[in-house]
Amino acid sequence: MGSHAYWEKVVPKLAEDYRVIAIDLPGHGDSTSIKEEHSIEDYADVLKELLDQLNISQVTMFGHSLGGYITLAFAKRYSNYLNGFSLIHSTAYPDSEEAKKGRVATIEKVNNEGVKNIVDGLIPKLFSPKNVQNNISEIELAKKIGYKTSVDGTVKALISMKDRPDRNHILNDTNLPVLLLAGKDDQIIPPEKTFSVKKENIKTTTLNSAGHMSMYESPEELVNEMKDYLSSF
Repeated sequence: MGSHAYWEKVVPKLAEDYRVIAIDLPGHGDSTSIKEEHSIEDYADVLKELLDQLNISQVTMFGHSLGGYITLAFAKRYSNYLNGFSLIHSTAYPDSEEAKKGRVATIEKVNNEGVKNIVDGLIPKLFSPKNVQNNISEIELAKKIGYKTSVDGTVKALISMKDRPDRNHILNDTNLPVLLLAGKDDQIIPPEKTFSVKKENIKTTTLNSAGHMSMYESPEELVNEMKDYLSSF
């Protein structure tokens, strides 16, 4: 329930040194939804089609949360397109059975009530409890971004996340440079869920002043970590 607008404090800094392509996923922001039968792999296919249309054969892909799940699916299907990839506040683990039940309940609520109540309840939890009072304007902005998500796009994303498989084998098998970045106070995906594989080509970083939304909570630290990673290969 986010969009490229989440990255408005990050993209300009990255763009000083790199070409940056920031997208709205299908059903989010200003992008329309995709076909009825839907999976994480379908998102990855859309990204591949976008890169082909832009005549881009190599990228380094950063995926936040849901975007990280898609990045792993992309790495499995289209690793030849990647210089490297990064999971930002994301995980290679699948949903637990409890989390799957939560997705189903949220789907029912969205279908019955729309997205606003879900957004209002979710967004504050994405921030570290220590940062809520200092990030009121960012929380309100994130809510407005969430409100733009269609019911159809929200439901399809929830189904896709619920049904995604364990992808730790992608991290275990890849020889590409990988950045795993977590927020110390992430209430959605704690660091131990992000740092699921340890290998020489995988860099792990914890942002001590962030929850699930470092692009708002600690954008300068996030940019520094991303640039440090990008300059390493």
